[in-house]
Amino acid sequence: MDVRETDPRAVDLPELDVREILARYKDGELDRGSASSLLSSLTGNEGPGPQRYAVPRAESPAREASSPEGAAAEAVAVVGMAGRYPCATGLAEFWENLRAGRDTSAGVPPARPGEPLLDAGQRGHFLDAAGEFDPEFFGIDEAEARLVDPQQRLFLECAWEALEDAGRTGASLDALTGADGRPRAVGVFAGVASADHALLGAEAWARGSRAPLGDGPWDTAGRVARLLGLTGPAQAVDTRWSSGLTAVHLAVEALRRGECAAAVAGGVELLLHPSRTRPGAGEGAGAVVLRPLRDALAAGDPVHAVLRATSAGSARPAPADGSARIPVGLRETRESTRRRIGDAGAATGIAALTAAVLQLRHGELVPVREDAAARGWQHPRRALVDLAPDAGDGPATGLGATALLDAFVPDAHVPPEAAADAPRPVARAAGTETVLLSAPTPRHLAAAARQLLAWLGAAGPAAGLPALARALRAGRSAQPCRTALVVRDLAGLKEELRAVAHGETCVDLREGNGDPLGLGALPETAAYLTALRRGGHLGQLTALWLSGVPVDWAALDAGDGRRSAGVPLPPSGFLRRPLWRDGARPGERDG
Repeated sequence: MDVRETDPRAVDLPELDVREILARYKDGELDRGSASSLLSSLTGNEGPGPQRYAVPRAESPAREASSPEGAAAEAVAVVGMAGRYPCATGLAEFWENLRAGRDTSAGVPPARPGEPLLDAGQRGHFLDAAGEFDPEFFGIDEAEARLVDPQQRLFLECAWEALEDAGRTGASLDALTGADGRPRAVGVFAGVASADHALLGAEAWARGSRAPLGDGPWDTAGRVARLLGLTGPAQAVDTRWSSGLTAVHLAVEALRRGECAAAVAGGVELLLHPSRTRPGAGEGAGAVVLRPLRDALAAGDPVHAVLRATSAGSARPAPADGSARIPVGLRETRESTRRRIGDAGAATGIAALTAAVLQLRHGELVPVREDAAARGWQHPRRALVDLAPDAGDGPATGLGATALLDAFVPDAHVPPEAAADAPRPVARAAGTETVLLSAPTPRHLAAAARQLLAWLGAAGPAAGLPALARALRAGRSAQPCRTALVVRDLAGLKEELRAVAHGETCVDLREGNGDPLGLGALPETAAYLTALRRGGHLGQLTALWLSGVPVDWAALDAGDGRRSAGVPLPPSGFLRRPLWRDGARPGERDG
């Protein structure tokens, strides 16, 4: 991608509805490219107010977006999010920092190894525990994990948590098929612009260390795809401070071309080498999961916001003429992000996009630090993330990127034929729900129970126990250490979770003793499981799952007329520990 100067103007779109654009196209007043561009921006909405989207009657795995009619349908939904930012180990803390306008600057964390990254008295915006990682969770050997760039490890964790937030880490992830029928057709697009870890490895080699140098930042997307078994395109992108938002743009374009059914996109930045020492430096990592809006609505996915248009470099959306413009109520920029989390390099764009989505989702405009004039303005409906170069930037400093988003206002309309065809809920044991948890090891299972228990105590589910149980069954991956909790209410669930947190209940299938009868390999098993679900025999299904038989809970619950997606859940939780190259300690250089 060539580096060039970018027009720093904000994105303005003409106030034309879909009917008028199509009419002008058919009358020859607009050519195909102009009409498609306008419709891609409007995504079928009429006017600047709250937008509503109806559930489509049919879902097509690959749509033709070259025509104006096809472009209008290609809105993209943000269905999952995750992130780590200064003074915020997750998005809940990040949101509270945004609302409070909190100053996240501090000195270099004392646990950071190597030469000082800042001079005495200087402050930056750093992540705590940037070098910690949980290799067992992802099935990675510890020695190998030490050689992996911490940026890759951090982005891997964010990608997983974003998929969990989307309810897409279990069989529902397999259900994301591409045009060729391959499962897990999810693309990965990672913005990463720092090679500090590779430089540290080269310096250690020069000093006599013979540890392998490990992969560079260019493999960030590829590692996520390999470890999670994702079959869509994988690409790392470096456009400096716009890298994360450029990755989102590439993901949107891949979705519109039908190259994948969903995409994980974001960026990561860690300051690990003293050559990049600068006051006000920042760090961060974030990822979003994207799907075509009509697919997300048809599947019942959670929708945090709707991407209407994206651009990168100098190819910015612009009005076809100088006519009426759609107002943008919320604007996130490179400068506003810098004030919040510092000069965060490749993480700047995904941090700005995440801040915009959170404001749209919560219906609240937050202040930029040291500027409380906007505090209290409620219900923003449209946001522009505009990462234009600063006025003093030269032509080789980086590319700009933009994204235009709408708040999502779900429409209650369901096509009559869909409602008529919906199956009736099956009978189940009166007043009971089965909550399933699984993890890679017994320790991870206990940690997941503690995480869910803490979440229930702090916030609690937005929906009731039945929806929570279905979301955990269908949206999470089935791992070898498992437990099933049959409870009547949330109080009972908390009591059972305390027992799991103390390691009192766990079925361990790690020694290859799962599915002892080999039912998962039989073609008749799927029909048998469906018959059990229709008959309301959830206990027998659960027993089979505990024994290691693969159970597609998402498909079974969907066939039961119950949608399990859209229920917010906490992440499973990692058991992280410091893993630096060659066991480096604070105050020491690797090697």
